[in-house]
Amino acid sequence: MLDETIAALIVREWKLMRIDTDTGWLIDVRRVESPNCDARPVDANLELIVVHGISLPPGKFGGSGIDQLFCNSLDASEDPYYEKIVDLRVSSHVFIARDGSLTQYVPFNARAWHAGVSCYRDREQCNDFSIGIELEGTDDCAYEEIQYRCLADLVALLRRAYPSLQDAEIVGHSDIAPGRKTDPGDVFDWKLLYRLLES
Repeated sequence: MLDETIAALIVREWKLMRIDTDTGWLIDVRRVESPNCDARPVDANLELIVVHGISLPPGKFGGSGIDQLFCNSLDASEDPYYEKIVDLRVSSHVFIARDGSLTQYVPFNARAWHAGVSCYRDREQCNDFSIGIELEGTDDCAYEEIQYRCLADLVALLRRAYPSLQDAEIVGHSDIAPGRKTDPGDVFDWKLLYRLLES
């Protein structure tokens, strides 16, 4: 259970969150720059928000595994699972930890490598036109309420900063890569997220 004082401080930080739209970086948010990104196609608008679930090692929270994965510095000797993914070149724009704290890896103006082989509404290569947001969790372990609150605040901020996202759909990784990906899982509470977005 997250300490109420810490939670209040984290929520206060979200309320002060701003995006530098020139650079695509959140201001005063922990930043770990990933090399796993590139330029979006010239004609690509931001039109989709993709929610992912991740934990490294699987089912374990905290630690530096996600930073290492997104920065190509994963130590395969730390966990047997890492041997399977050490050569992956992936990233996400933002990661929301179990306590609601944020880390940004890729500026929103750039294309993060979060979706992989993907298609949504007959449009392939979802990385071109989407924002990828990772929540620390698993497909079968409930996410924390504070993560939903952070996600809702971040989505609201993105919609204010980028007009093309105002009516953008929010989908799971499983929606754009069915059969290949299952995150954020059946435990993800979409109704709660939408209720928070409407409040």
